[in-house]
Amino acid sequence: MPDTEGPSLLDPIADVAEEAGDETRFGLPEAVRAHLGTLLGRAYDRIDLDSDRDANPFADLLARLETALAQAEGERDRTFRAGLLQVVPALHRFAVSLTRDPAAADDLVQDTLLRGWRGRGGFTPGTNLEAWLFTILRNVFYSQHRKQGREVADTDGSYADRLTSIPEQGGHLDLQDVRAALDRLAPVMREALVLVAIENLSYEEAAVVMNCRIGTVKSRVWRAREQLARMLGYGGDEIGSDGVMLSVTGTSA
Repeated sequence: MPDTEGPSLLDPIADVAEEAGDETRFGLPEAVRAHLGTLLGRAYDRIDLDSDRDANPFADLLARLETALAQAEGERDRTFRAGLLQVVPALHRFAVSLTRDPAAADDLVQDTLLRGWRGRGGFTPGTNLEAWLFTILRNVFYSQHRKQGREVADTDGSYADRLTSIPEQGGHLDLQDVRAALDRLAPVMREALVLVAIENLSYEEAAVVMNCRIGTVKSRVWRAREQLARMLGYGGDEIGSDGVMLSVTGTSA
């Protein structure tokens, strides 16, 4: 059954989204969607810069992995090992989107990479290693939550719909506001948005990671973008006035 590692898949508009199959049917103007994607990437990158850890937030993690993977033998193992280390930043962004805790994300990434290394025989060379590791990371995360008796709820976004908008910032959208809005999204919506808008997975790849239908991924991304835009308080004709938006795109105010 789909999505066995995550929340229930009761998604009332998934079938509609799957049948539509056209980005133009998903509400927000392209300009808003593009700017939101850029802001999301900056917001998650900022999490590591804002932490109290070393200048290289992955230094300790990479050092431990280097030791653990040092016994790699053969060209295929060496290539796989290099691929593992290369995707650490992307894995960490995805882990933070799930845990909302950089330290817990470190542990989750380390567990994922070690599991990936031990299970490397199950990876098909030439396919998307990043998506394969995202799947492992997601399964580990939800497995840990089940064991700890935690719930990952609000699959339909009803809680997020009841939240108030982020306070006005005098026309200036701060990255802290973006991160606060991301935290208010339903977990499955935030997860889908990170995979598609930040990590640039296709809907098909994201559906494999999340173990659900392509239409379900599309509907979650669409609803996440709509709710994020609403919480941030702008529409397509307002985006150009925001200082952060302008600086991100390199446009002078």
